[in-house]
Amino acid sequence: MHLRLFRNAVRAAVIAALVALASVIVSPAHAAGAYLDRIEWRGDHQMAIGVYSAAMDRVIEQDVLIPDGGSAGRPTAYLLIGAVKAEDEVDWPTMTDLPRFAPATGVNVVIPHGGGGSYYTDWQRDDPVLGRNRWKTYLTAELPPIIDAALHTSGRNALVGLSMSATSSLALTEAAPDLYQAVGAFSGCAETSSPLGEAYVHLTTGVKAGGDVENMWGPLGSPGWAANDPYLHADLLRGHTIFISSGTGLPGSHDNLDDYRIAGSTSMLRTQITQGGPIEAATGECTRRLTLRLATLGIPATYRSHPGTHSWGYWQDDLHEFWPAMAAAIGA
Repeated sequence: MHLRLFRNAVRAAVIAALVALASVIVSPAHAAGAYLDRIEWRGDHQMAIGVYSAAMDRVIEQDVLIPDGGSAGRPTAYLLIGAVKAEDEVDWPTMTDLPRFAPATGVNVVIPHGGGGSYYTDWQRDDPVLGRNRWKTYLTAELPPIIDAALHTSGRNALVGLSMSATSSLALTEAAPDLYQAVGAFSGCAETSSPLGEAYVHLTTGVKAGGDVENMWGPLGSPGWAANDPYLHADLLRGHTIFISSGTGLPGSHDNLDDYRIAGSTSMLRTQITQGGPIEAATGECTRRLTLRLATLGIPATYRSHPGTHSWGYWQDDLHEFWPAMAAAIGA
């Protein structure tokens, strides 16, 4: 009973502090730039934070997980999702056990909504389908200082991505190497300017998300593609705690009807194997090449290859494997 009262008191204090801070940040003086738009407590350890992005001229929603004992003085892990649409509700909290294990680890977790198909980069032009995308600016310049102020964090950060955002997590770390101390890239292709990388970007942004890749980095072969290629700029990852992983594309432990994400659906299992298998085989080749590149540069990295397809069960496994090293790197 006393523990419950203590937790309720801590929660009330956190809410009061954040609401008070929100009233300070959302003021006319900040209207020209990014600002904290709203905070909503959604349950034990879970919050929603809306941040107005001046770069994209809209409010971006974040799911936030607060650790036991509160957010103050704690580091932050930013977790990005893949090429799915926000309304699909396919993300870290719904598809993994993150909400159950993260609060006990002393790490604030921030999961931005949106950005499906965008590669979380700054697009050269607005897109008729995907709109205005200035995600690099948002994730490296606008969001972190607002999160740090709102949650009173330690200022140390990690970045984790899967599939499309695995590429992004590496590229963003290279763009802002002092912002992040650890980076995880699960089942992604670190290349964007090679034939394999270009094909993967076209499949993700063009075919799946419906965007025009030329609005992102210009025509194929133009400088924008090489400028945003994490493989080419891998030397900028030096000094970070790095975890990269991919499946082989062959069925593994999560490719069965008993996996709760498949829930006995033979059609879902068939899709996961026949579509997720080839995709994962391609990301496996990209990941292998990145591993060799890092080794050539003398940059330490943890590399995990395993049987499996392009699916959430394996990304949950990757998250659990990376988390202890990530937490240590950011001071949790």
